[in-house]
Amino acid sequence: MITRDTPHRSRASRPGYVAAAGVFAVGMMGTTLPTPLYGLYRDELGFSELIVTVVFAVYALGVISALLIAGNFSDVVGRRPVLFLAIGLSALSAVCFLSEAGLPLLYVGRVLSGFSAGLFSGTGTAAVLELAPEERRARAGFAATAANMGGLGLGPLVAGLLAEYTPWPLTLPFAVHLALLAVAFAMTRLLPETVQQSGPRPSLRLQGLKIPPEVRGVFAPCALTAFAGFAVLGLFTAVAPDFLAKTLGEHNLAVVGAVVFSLFCASTSGQLLMTRVGTRNALPLGCLILVGGLFLVGASLLAQSLPVLVVGAVIAGVGQGMAFRAGLTAVSSAAPDMHRGATISAFFVVAYVGISLPVVGVGALTRALGVADAGLVLAGCVILLVAAVGAHLWRRPPAVV
Repeated sequence: MITRDTPHRSRASRPGYVAAAGVFAVGMMGTTLPTPLYGLYRDELGFSELIVTVVFAVYALGVISALLIAGNFSDVVGRRPVLFLAIGLSALSAVCFLSEAGLPLLYVGRVLSGFSAGLFSGTGTAAVLELAPEERRARAGFAATAANMGGLGLGPLVAGLLAEYTPWPLTLPFAVHLALLAVAFAMTRLLPETVQQSGPRPSLRLQGLKIPPEVRGVFAPCALTAFAGFAVLGLFTAVAPDFLAKTLGEHNLAVVGAVVFSLFCASTSGQLLMTRVGTRNALPLGCLILVGGLFLVGASLLAQSLPVLVVGAVIAGVGQGMAFRAGLTAVSSAAPDMHRGATISAFFVVAYVGISLPVVGVGALTRALGVADAGLVLAGCVILLVAAVGAHLWRRPPAVV
């Protein structure tokens, strides 16, 4: 039998959920480091915008594969061993980028980064929640989702600053991340293990997409909201840098990283606001705010306006963060203890399908329509989806509060 161990007073001197959130954030940071660097790689290797989106989608394929194959492994072997594996894969990804050996190794590095992110997404979230005392569970929920989005936002910001203002634009960001991963490894060694074995260890089995029956009614609308919100994240992390350079003439990599960071920072703010609104109201309200932000993003593409793009990104990020945290809270609360890691992983599978397939579609459309029009098509499709899901959630809010 597998049980969940709550940190006891004897462990009070050991790192808790805040430290686990820090490890989670460092891991996720590595997945978006290449975002402001794609233009440099494109100039160096001579590939198209479609290839940029394919490289991005390969990462998402790695995430989805890890979630489907190993999403429940931490429920069996424990949180710490899976976190160690995720850190190791992230380090290997950084080494691939440091070698600068051409497009094939970029693909390998992105796949490894995806595997790492897939392991971090479910395991990191579960570890943060389980390491928190009962009275701080709400704070831990925010810490987990903020670590996810905050880490994703720090990647472009740090890489953009280092690439723009240092002589080593394609190496220093990954060297810095390797150093941070070493700190995360040391911190993980100190974390208490929350999965305790009280009998023979079950065998590891490929998970697939497994959702416990008691969660399914909550899972579907929450996962669709995550799908739409992550499509917006994908639009910014894969397409916005090229739009800024080609349409707005903005070639400063620090500015590119800051624009993408603003979206993820706003997402973290939206997650914080969720606690005041409540899960039931945050889901439809987050959808409404996300739609408003997407309208502004579309307007910025038409008007070719950087300020409107930034405002749209901030508003869309607030809505995405609010709805994402509410959905994750509802799903994780409804999930049974024995399958919490697997259920959270399934939730992230749907989200990362949203971050990959629409982006590849935009990359293909870019060749025929151009960057701005392709972005408009994606924004319109996401607006329709979010509006439909938000209307459903307004009429039938989730049972979990």
